[in-house]
Amino acid sequence: MLGCLAATAVGLWAWRRYHHRSFWLLIGFPLAAITIRATWRKVALGCGLTKKRQRWWFTLVPGAVASTGLVKVKRRFQRVAVDTKPFMWLPRPTRYGWRVTLWLLEGQIPADYTDAAERLAHSWGVHAVRVSSAKPGRVTLAATIRDPLARVDHLPPSSELLKVTVGRLETGGPWVIDLKTVPHHLNAGATQSGKSNLANALIVGLAPQPVALVGFDLKGGVEFTPYERRLSALATTRAECVTLLEDLITLMIDRMDLCRSAGARNIWQLPAALRPVPIVVLVDELAELYLMADKSEKDEIAKTATALLRVAQLGRAFGIYLFCSGQRIGSDLGPGVTALRAQCSGRICHRVNDPETATMTLGDLDPAALVSARAIPAEAPGVAIVASQDGQWYRARSFYVSEQTAEQAANDHAHLTPDWAELIADARTGERAPL
Repeated sequence: MLGCLAATAVGLWAWRRYHHRSFWLLIGFPLAAITIRATWRKVALGCGLTKKRQRWWFTLVPGAVASTGLVKVKRRFQRVAVDTKPFMWLPRPTRYGWRVTLWLLEGQIPADYTDAAERLAHSWGVHAVRVSSAKPGRVTLAATIRDPLARVDHLPPSSELLKVTVGRLETGGPWVIDLKTVPHHLNAGATQSGKSNLANALIVGLAPQPVALVGFDLKGGVEFTPYERRLSALATTRAECVTLLEDLITLMIDRMDLCRSAGARNIWQLPAALRPVPIVVLVDELAELYLMADKSEKDEIAKTATALLRVAQLGRAFGIYLFCSGQRIGSDLGPGVTALRAQCSGRICHRVNDPETATMTLGDLDPAALVSARAIPAEAPGVAIVASQDGQWYRARSFYVSEQTAEQAANDHAHLTPDWAELIADARTGERAPL
């Protein structure tokens, strides 16, 4: 008997260990669903998600005893308060946990459940609970029983232009950076947080595509120089940055004229034979473009900030996309940074050293995202809070991409690098190099 029990226990352990998905669907989820439904009233009460309602009850009160021996009774109504829990639909399994939809009680809003999400996770013994609302009066709780970002495997690369799969979301789906949909991104993160690794993943994904890559590296070129063969242009000093930004504005104005003469609103409405090559601008250490050592640099910084803001405001329609990274992104760097942030709808926040950078990156999107960003541990490099194109925010983790891998990709596809001097010369003479 004991031997059979031991063998069963070992078999269940091996099943869960080596084929977790089938174990979860056949054993784990049914038990979890029963537990969720059985404990919902108690959990809702403990998390403050119930409401007191007044209901009428009546009792039979004995009256006087008549001579016939019958007892006369009368009804006495009483008003009592009872706890009402939100109505819960049946839970549904997901790859990493389960989802369940609830009906809100009168006066409740989704934020009430967001505030109680951590308490719900502890009550049910799951890794995390996320709250969303697809329609008024309903909320959906998505629970993950284990952290899906503990190990991130590489996914097949995207074959679409300007779309790169760089990691995985906490939902289990791919983390995709789609520059045609979300053209400009802010990527904040401290040293060893995964910020540079994400840039490497982006370079590996864009290297085989017919695009021009442009680098701004004010660390003296130590970040992007290994990839120089795949870069059409690289600026490593502020003076070079000013010149390169002037070139980008020249290209942008030329593409404006091209679209206007063709009756197109953007380069993607142009015929393929006339469409110019897309340009992805990679900026490392964004703060260095705005830091001022003395007043002699004031005019140069103002010129740089204005040019970069013009590219951000107008570049999307004309095939110029920004991916700006930095350890420090704060309002104290000047109004130029705040204005640039407003143009960057893509927000990525890794672990940061100061709350101001997290606030600058995510604070205008969702306070809950800001709290999650500040909770990223140092032991989880690559984990970030991502503002997705669906309007939601997610925890995500990028694939590990070594510098050697990124350098190899840059060298392997160096033949696809458009010549920057030719692009600028064509823009100034009115000739265009098609895609």
